[in-house]
Amino acid sequence: MLLRCLLFVLNLNMLLRLLIAVICALVLSDGFAQEKNQPTVDELVAKNIEAKGGASALRELGTLRLTGKLLVQEGQIQLAFLQVKKRPDEVRTEASLQGMTQIEACDGKEGWKVSPFFGRRDPERMSADDVKALLEDAEMDGPLADWQAKGNTVEYLGTEDVDGTPAHKLKVTRKNGDVSFVYLDPEHFLEIRVVTQRTRHGAYEEVETDLGDYEKAGGVFVPTSIEVGGKGAPDKQRIIIDKVEANVPLDDTIFHFPGQIGLPQPQR
Repeated sequence: MLLRCLLFVLNLNMLLRLLIAVICALVLSDGFAQEKNQPTVDELVAKNIEAKGGASALRELGTLRLTGKLLVQEGQIQLAFLQVKKRPDEVRTEASLQGMTQIEACDGKEGWKVSPFFGRRDPERMSADDVKALLEDAEMDGPLADWQAKGNTVEYLGTEDVDGTPAHKLKVTRKNGDVSFVYLDPEHFLEIRVVTQRTRHGAYEEVETDLGDYEKAGGVFVPTSIEVGGKGAPDKQRIIIDKVEANVPLDDTIFHFPGQIGLPQPQR
């Protein structure tokens, strides 16, 4: 009887060890399968570029002009909005209301602004930190295209919920030290959110940009709904683009710091 009990206990222990081994094997194989099925950085970047229209169309996009409106204070105030970009890294943004126009521009090296809403009607040169932000805004392809050539690093961080969408999350560390988290729609692989972390004037800032309503211009898909603000901020600026124009002629002088009062205006 005692021998029978001992054999039963031994068999039970063997069964338990076998069961544990099987469970561990299943868990490990499942984890391996999940890791194997995860997309790589190169795959996601390639899908993103293809979704935008393809590498060839992006390369052929030399200029871009966006016309629309800027809504602030939860839409209570509406300003006319205009942004023009020219390769490689020129950008000029205008917001107009009641005969006054706020301007921020960069020629790829130097940035400047006019701030009439703050009583500053003459052009002023911008700080290096502000210029850094403008140069990032000047990118027509986004931070993922040619990321290696730009000196950036990109990591895939899995998926994260973006307003109910399990978006692919990529961490882009720029050559200048700024970090952007790029969220790609899992179905279309276009950017739906970008969160940028940087230090400006000695203070840490985190800017969240939501993108949507993509429209095609010059063979490239461009977002026409843009919401920008501090991460988690309830009141974000909303930009609605009514017209997208690709490869329009733009004079370089509109991006340069004016040599005199009376600023050159972009062709509308």
